Amino acid sequence: MNESSSEWSQDPAANSWGVEPPPPDPDEMAEVEAYLDYRPPEAVDLATPTLPRPRTGPIVMVETAFLASAASLIWLVNAYFPPGPLLRIIFPLPIALVYLRWGRRAAWMGALVAGLLLAVLMGPPRSLLFLMPDGLLGVQLGWLWRRGAVWYVSIGLGSLLSTLGFFVRLWLLSLMLGEDLWIYVITQATQVINWVLERLINWGLLGWGSLSQVSPTLVQGVALVIVLISSVVYLFTVHLASWLLLERLGEKMPPPPTWVQRLLDS
Repeated sequence: MNESSSEWSQDPAANSWGVEPPPPDPDEMAEVEAYLDYRPPEAVDLATPTLPRPRTGPIVMVETAFLASAASLIWLVNAYFPPGPLLRIIFPLPIALVYLRWGRRAAWMGALVAGLLLAVLMGPPRSLLFLMPDGLLGVQLGWLWRRGAVWYVSIGLGSLLSTLGFFVRLWLLSLMLGEDLWIYVITQATQVINWVLERLINWGLLGWGSLSQVSPTLVQGVALVIVLISSVVYLFTVHLASWLLLERLGEKMPPPPTWVQRLLDS
């Protein structure tokens, strides 16, 4: 077969129409068929566990510093140019994102770096106002989300920490201003109680003497309930915003309850 192929290539007269060419080499045909036999790569199963991210290294330090500076700058902009409650919703999100990506050590480091940056830019008292509760809340939410805690648990524990942070902030601001700010909360609670009692009196359920029988203990209890309810509403909005943002960033957090998903889909 090799002699015939060499004769075909050397004889120019043989290269004419009507002359049958020599058969192809079977080894070359096998290589061509193997090349043309293309199979698409198998789809990657996203459900399979991936390799854990490293806890140390340059990328951990750079990303932690970036998110810590983002958290402090968001807090700084909200302090000087408050656009309403929009920025306050994402206060704990950068620190929680650090915990989800790089773990506990990086989250604590990010919270402390953000606090130190605010201490340089705004003074130590303002940095304490960030750390309690927003910095600690970011670490707590990241810890709960990474362990797959349901929304009821994370919102409940976060509301307790947010309520505690409210009283710490109130105490610190009272020291800075030299005035007891708890009086303003008591005043708001008293107005709420009087409004409810007036409605009940108008409906004939209570007498007019009920307005003068409000005890200070009841007023303080109502003030505490108001603070706790506002903390629950705040944590719920934080969870909604975090769920929408983290899903686009490729990070996982526990899904919302069924009734929340139905409200979002409707």
